[in-house]
This record gives sequence, structure tokens and C-alpha cells, in this order.
Amino acid sequence: MRRWLVALALAGTTVVMSGCVEQHRADGDLVDDWPALPVPQLFVPATDACLPRITAVVQASTYETVNCARTHLAEAIHVGTFTGVVITGARPEPGSPALRTARAECDQRSREVLGGDWHSARLTMNIAVPSVPAWDGGARWFRCDLSETDSIDNTRPVNRTGSLRGAMIGDNPLIHRCFDPKLIGNNLNYMAPVLCTEPHRAEFVGVHLERDMTWAEFGRANQQVHRRCMALIATFAGVPNNSDLPYRAGSIFYPPSQREWDEGDRGIRCFLWSDDRKLTRSMRGAGPKGLPAI
Repeated sequence: MRRWLVALALAGTTVVMSGCVEQHRADGDLVDDWPALPVPQLFVPATDACLPRITAVVQASTYETVNCARTHLAEAIHVGTFTGVVITGARPEPGSPALRTARAECDQRSREVLGGDWHSARLTMNIAVPSVPAWDGGARWFRCDLSETDSIDNTRPVNRTGSLRGAMIGDNPLIHRCFDPKLIGNNLNYMAPVLCTEPHRAEFVGVHLERDMTWAEFGRANQQVHRRCMALIATFAGVPNNSDLPYRAGSIFYPPSQREWDEGDRGIRCFLWSDDRKLTRSMRGAGPKGLPAI
């Protein structure tokens, strides 16, 4: 930076000053009196903050948070850092396999925040990344956003108030329980949630983590997924996982979307399905008498 020196000449003027003041002399160093410029800070979004909107790419210029007591669409529960070979290339694209490690970290953190697996409730997880210019400038963070959804069939996030912290602890209405499935012919149309004391034909029994395979391979693995869910049903109901099990119950399962699958989500939601009788209680621990083979 150029420093301008200005001299003022007082022609024909005599200045008389009382007392003695030592004349200020330059020290010969024209830069040491200038404060050091601050080191530029990369933008990193906050964690434990609620968000008025959901976006897969976070722009610093439009970044906004709201108090979780107010209406919001998502809650940022964790901000992590990309590591490994992914940091040397182009920014990972939303919905790409490059986000698999990030999603695994988000799943782990969500369990700590919620007190359980988010797949077991009306919740969805979004992984947000920096803009391309921010990535090119050195940003290597990712953000884990949880949102409440309308239903298990309509996973579009809905507005809510209050933090999701501890939402999987106790008797929270977000948690999947009993349903009365609505069919069109032999095809499932949607799952209507009901109290387990009301007549129903389905009940959530748990989450099966599927082995690693491509989305196309998964589309051909229905029988394999069915068997894994049937094993969960047997454990949930307290009945033997043997040849009698298909005469006690069937299964309904909900996989991740293709985008979630490509990011590494392998959580399959499994439901006990009673196609030949209405149930009026939870089948948890019902045993062979509570869930007889017929």
C-alpha cells in the first residue's frame, strides 16, 4: 500500500510555542505502524441450529438460521469435515457415492442427538455441502440436516417447532408404530397410522441394514429383503423364525430413495403385515399364542 506524505508550508508566519516539546522524528520504518490484516476466515455453517429452508448446497450469502422454538423446516445436528481422497478432487455432488462417508457420520451423530435411529420415525436426513466456489476456496465441511416428514409415504419435510433433540426417547408421536395399510388390488397405496389399540394390519418392527449393492441389484433382491424383514418380525413378536412364520405374518418394507441409496443409506424399514386378520394390540413380544400360525 502506498503511504502519502503531505507537507504544509506556512509562509511568512512565525509560530511561538511556550514550553519545550521534542520534535517527532520518523523511525525510518514506514510499515511497522500499520495493523496486520486479519487472516480470511472460511464460512462454516453452525450446528445445533434450526433452518427456515432446506438446501443441498449452502451459500454463505443466503445463509440463515432461526430459533428452534419458531417454525422451521430442518435442524442442523452436525457439521463434519470431509477427509481422504475426496478432498483433493471436485466438490462431491449431492446424491453421489462421494457422500457415503459423510452420511455414515451423520447417521452416527443423529443417533446421539435423537436417542435412536431416524429411520424409525417420520424423519428424513439431508446432507448439505458448500458451493463450488467455496469448495475451490478451501471449504471442506458437510452439514447433517434432520427434518420431520408428513408420513412414511410422503417424505417431503414439513414445518415444525421445537428441537428434535431426544425425539426418539419415550412415547413420541414421530416414532413409527401401528398402521392400517390401504390397498388398491394387491398393491399398497399408503399406510394410515393408527393407535395400536385400534384395528390394524401392520406394525413397524425395526430397521434392517442391507448389504452393499448397486441400486439395480437391490431392485432384484425383493425376496432377500423380505427374508431379512421376516427375521426382524420373528424377533419383535417373540416367535420362532421357522417354516411356520409365513403362516403367522408377512412383511412390508420401505427402502431409501435412489438418491439416498447412492449416498450410502442402507436402512430398510420393516413392518409386520397381517393380511388375514385385524390386530387390536401391539405384536411386540406377543409370542406364538398372540401371533398364531393360521
